[in-house]
Amino acid sequence: MLRLGILLLVVLPASMVLLSCAPRESKAKAPNDATVPIIVAPVRLLKVDRTIPVVGTLFPRDEATLGAEVEGRVEVTMAEFGDRLTNRQVIAQIDTTTYEALARQAAANLARAKATALNASQNLKRTRELNKSSIASSSELDQAIAAAEQAASEVKAAEAAEAVAHLNLQRSRVRAPFEAAVAERIANAGDYMKVGAPLFRVVNDGVLKYIVQAPERYAGDVHKEQLVRFTVDAYPGETFEGRVYLISPAVNTITRSFAFGALVDNRDRRLKSSSYARGDLILEKGVPVPTVPLDSVINFAGVPKVFVIESGVARVRAVQTGRIRDGLQEILSGLREGELVAISGQTKLFDGAKVRIKQSTDGNAT
Repeated sequence: MLRLGILLLVVLPASMVLLSCAPRESKAKAPNDATVPIIVAPVRLLKVDRTIPVVGTLFPRDEATLGAEVEGRVEVTMAEFGDRLTNRQVIAQIDTTTYEALARQAAANLARAKATALNASQNLKRTRELNKSSIASSSELDQAIAAAEQAASEVKAAEAAEAVAHLNLQRSRVRAPFEAAVAERIANAGDYMKVGAPLFRVVNDGVLKYIVQAPERYAGDVHKEQLVRFTVDAYPGETFEGRVYLISPAVNTITRSFAFGALVDNRDRRLKSSSYARGDLILEKGVPVPTVPLDSVINFAGVPKVFVIESGVARVRAVQTGRIRDGLQEILSGLREGELVAISGQTKLFDGAKVRIKQSTDGNAT
């Protein structure tokens, strides 16, 4: 029995070793599908406006700070912040009583000078007649001529003084220089003003200037009368328009950009001057541009690329992108109309990957 037990102990480990060394039956692996199922979309041409994106500020076409043209105390102000003014409307008076009196005085001095000149002229006429009869001497004639000339000069001086007096009287009534709105009232009734002291700041906001900066590379594309469309934060979703009317002749050497301005009709006064606006300068209307669904464009290290499907194979292609319009990406270069691009499964794709088109956005499925 002891020998039998020892024999079993020897035989059993040996059989276990043989079993462990026996080749194992390999499991059959399911074959991998070598193709990647994807959805594709064709490159389509879409007519869009060729534009330059712009940002800028709205300024009033005309703006002025009205200063006192005469010295004196402000009698009354007739306009307040926000008031609408008509052209030549009186908005303040400065010591008009004094300047009216000075105008009357100047008129009286002119009348006296004219009377003196008339008397001197008549005296000269009589002296000439007497001189012809040898009654008046030549020296008396010379004196009469000098007196007449002096009186005529005094008339001219009096006329100039009267003109200045009337001009000062007109200037004592401060008028709006154009149709405008009061942006700021600076002076108050009772203030004593020196010549040039500011009274009001007025702006003509019926027409605004949209001043923007454009990159230097577009200098040859900007022309007068081109259309500019823009939006402002005060009216989200609403678009306003203007026309280019001035173009800077110089490029800013620091920003490498140049300025141009567009006139904007603002007769309804909805737009406010100094507002920030962003928009587009329309360079050309209705230009056919290749477009693809936005999902087809992937950025690789900052470079936009797409997978173009050619004969069941995905090919990576770099593209130059433009604007995004209604879920479509403009392609400025890199694609042609009718080519197919992948819009799904890009994470499994690589250059040269085999694909199976399971659906196309043009309505075809495989």
